[in-house]
Amino acid sequence: MESKAIRIKDLHKSFGNQKVLDGINLDIENGKITVIIGKSGGGKTVLLKHLIGLIKPDSGEIWVEGRDITKLRERELNEIRRKYGMLFQEAALFDSMNVYDNVAFPIREHTKTPEKEIELIVEAKLERVGLAGFGGKMPSELSGGMRKRVGLARAMVLDPEVILFDEPTSALDPIISLTILDLIKETQTYLKKTYVVISHDILGMFRIADTVALLADGKIVETGTPDEVRRSGNDVTMEFLNATKIPGFSVGGKS
Repeated sequence: MESKAIRIKDLHKSFGNQKVLDGINLDIENGKITVIIGKSGGGKTVLLKHLIGLIKPDSGEIWVEGRDITKLRERELNEIRRKYGMLFQEAALFDSMNVYDNVAFPIREHTKTPEKEIELIVEAKLERVGLAGFGGKMPSELSGGMRKRVGLARAMVLDPEVILFDEPTSALDPIISLTILDLIKETQTYLKKTYVVISHDILGMFRIADTVALLADGKIVETGTPDEVRRSGNDVTMEFLNATKIPGFSVGGKS
């Protein structure tokens, strides 16, 4: 198996006069959790949308399974997208559907799986995220944390090779955030799939990441394990991490 699930090479993207991505280079390791951190509005979500072909770059390449997806047509892109799951920032559930139908939606949309098999799959995914028995609930009846769990179950339902997470702890209180992060780590450990998480929640991300990549000024300025990044001597990295002002958290090898 290829050790890199995704390879991003010299990716550039501007909107008008605003340069958002200015030569991104990043390898996403197979079967690991890669976390891309950076300030709000710094281009993380734009980068994530490039990975599933929702945005085309001005230049650069994104290699998945031996193909540069920036050159693919929509039909070919849809084949690649089926290998991805995604947990959106606000979970993006269909308010008119109950939990069961929300999780079942990708199976019905993309496969011809019989309903009896769908039922078994959905129930297994809901149990995996701690929501066994919640299939009949409507999204409006759920807390923010529970909606994220449903979103994760839906992201996993087609057994994708890669799952993308857009700010998975946004709008959640600190205790619920830790619960969601632990669930992300637990499911990845169990499934052995590739997870890509974008966030500005530094402390939370260091909790779950195998690899951390810092996006600043349109470039990946640092990559490494959480401990390597924490001990970095890179001025941009130190400035960014120190700006978080997390109690008891230090960078640059100082304790």
